[in-house]
Amino acid sequence: MSADHPYSTVRRVGPDRGYLSGVLPYRPDGTLAEEPEEAIDAVLATMRARLEAAGFTLADVVKATVFLTDMGWLPALNRAWAAAFDEPRPARSAVEVRALPRGARIEVEAILERTGGTAPAA
Repeated sequence: MSADHPYSTVRRVGPDRGYLSGVLPYRPDGTLAEEPEEAIDAVLATMRARLEAAGFTLADVVKATVFLTDMGWLPALNRAWAAAFDEPRPARSAVEVRALPRGARIEVEAILERTGGTAPAA
């Protein structure tokens, strides 16, 4: 946590539940990726790293909200999402917004729940 980011990147609530704060598409060098595929991959990579640091994995994501400044990114998001998440995939909302922090074009937040197994998709 810092003065620029006065919040937890992942907040654990009990042993099996948590919340992932909004993830922006930062490259490893700290710059923002702006093209759809690279930006989506950067968000997913950062999600993986933050979740692992908190003892979770992408398999623990049960609900995600994706904020996009351009819904034209949705096909690229769907392709990357299908590759990143096993069945049953998390529930997800995609919302178009006017602007995101630091001029990013995508941001993802998530609810985490370690279920210990997979349930049939409903």
